[in-house]
Amino acid sequence: MDGVLLVLVLVAVVVLGAVVYGAMKTSAQRNAVALADAKADARRVIDRLGGQVLNLTGTDEASKQALADAAERYTAAGSQIEQATTVKQAQLAKESALEGLYYVRAARLAMGMDPGPDLEPLAGQRQAGVVTEERRVNFEGREIEASPTPSKRTPNYFPGGRVAGRPIPAGWYSEPWWKPALVAGAWGVGSVLLFDALFSGMHGTGYEQGLAQGFDQGFDQGYEQGLEAGGADFGGADFGGGDFDLDFGGF
Repeated sequence: MDGVLLVLVLVAVVVLGAVVYGAMKTSAQRNAVALADAKADARRVIDRLGGQVLNLTGTDEASKQALADAAERYTAAGSQIEQATTVKQAQLAKESALEGLYYVRAARLAMGMDPGPDLEPLAGQRQAGVVTEERRVNFEGREIEASPTPSKRTPNYFPGGRVAGRPIPAGWYSEPWWKPALVAGAWGVGSVLLFDALFSGMHGTGYEQGLAQGFDQGFDQGYEQGLEAGGADFGGADFGGGDFDLDFGGF
């Protein structure tokens, strides 16, 4: 009797192991297929961007700068897709390539060319809105301008989206003042004043009703992103390393 029971236990263990192994194998196959699909989707956009970057030459400062930014995104996307081992990483590579295509689109418009077909929206682009009027402000000893159209004074394009937790409207600017925050992942102390002066009350942006609205959007979206990532970014409020540094990350 004991022998029969032992055999039954062994059979059950073998069957259970086979079921678990089969489930793991199926899951691994699904993940592999999903990753392959995500990589193929990203490479499609990257290849499209590469074709544009290689075949277009800027004719003025605005288009040259936009194409330089597009080329930078092309390089970044190519590196990201080569290192991608997850679906999320492949999607980030695609996002970089899409950003590049927006820069290409801006360059074509600056040169008076057909911008081509509409592009997929970027993450945070809809919430950021677009620059709809001319703004010129003095900030930390320099003059910064925002405009809905390119000019010699505003040759730097931004496609719209979130940088370090804050929405920046799509438009043309006198300088890429967002790049330090893009690299460092955080805004400087005086950035609140810059956002206020440039965008507060501007129709078509995430700041139409002033700073309070921008703060609400940045906080809500930052909180959701933090939950998804398992962290606590709160749209720019950094609680890491024991250093409480509330940066009012929606405006």
